[in-house]
Amino acid sequence: MAKALGVTRGGFYWHFEDRAALLEEMLSEWERISIDQAIERVEEEPGDAREKLRRLFTLAAGSRELLKIDLAVRDWARRDKAVAQRLRRVDNRRMEYMRSLFGEICADEDEVEVRCLFAFSLFVGSHFMAADHGSRSRREVLELALEHLTSPTSTPS
Repeated sequence: MAKALGVTRGGFYWHFEDRAALLEEMLSEWERISIDQAIERVEEEPGDAREKLRRLFTLAAGSRELLKIDLAVRDWARRDKAVAQRLRRVDNRRMEYMRSLFGEICADEDEVEVRCLFAFSLFVGSHFMAADHGSRSRREVLELALEHLTSPTSTPS
């Protein structure tokens, strides 16, 4: 990392007490960007919950670098309990934000939870799929999924 930044290792590590402090700062920055900054960007423009969810999904889909980091943290969490706890906190914060938005679309708590799970699973899992979608592109299918997830619930007659 120091070489990539064009500094000596000593010059690089001078900014951190030890390796653990460096790793903690990396996780804090990942959390700040992936949660705090993302929510700020979604909320800075007016709109209803559907519009905010669209912005959130567009933001998530458009950030390839953040996705790479997110997947690396998930892999790291498989081997490190402290990272796993941090990942759980970040994922819980993501879910809470989505619950607040989906809760404006539908009142049923189970429905809200299912939509959040599907949306989050799409964010993480769709990058691992290699399947074709017939005449549709992956982007088109994801758009259809988003439309379905954000449609209001039908009321019983």
